[in-house]
Amino acid sequence: MTASLENYQKSVLNAFLNKEGRLKNIPSQKKKKLVVLEYLVQQLDDNHTYTEREINEFIKKYHEDFCTIRREFIVNGYMDREDGNYKKRDESLWTNWQELK
Repeated sequence: MTASLENYQKSVLNAFLNKEGRLKNIPSQKKKKLVVLEYLVQQLDDNHTYTEREINEFIKKYHEDFCTIRREFIVNGYMDREDGNYKKRDESLWTNWQELK
């Protein structure tokens, strides 16, 4: 990642996360939203399959609107959902915010 992309990522995270690391609000701009979603999903274990309850509890540590964020994880390719279970996808399959203008 280039220095300018790293700086962008840091500035977005600083703008949307409070001192405790909780999400102040969900960004409406797609590129910023993807930066935040990527940060959140990177906190999950790569090899663990999560129940819906576990994903909800994980998201609640960051923001109360766990339904929206859980859906965004799926829509943007960060996670797969099968039979009510969630698994983090390989990073190569994620929607890449670095390519957006």
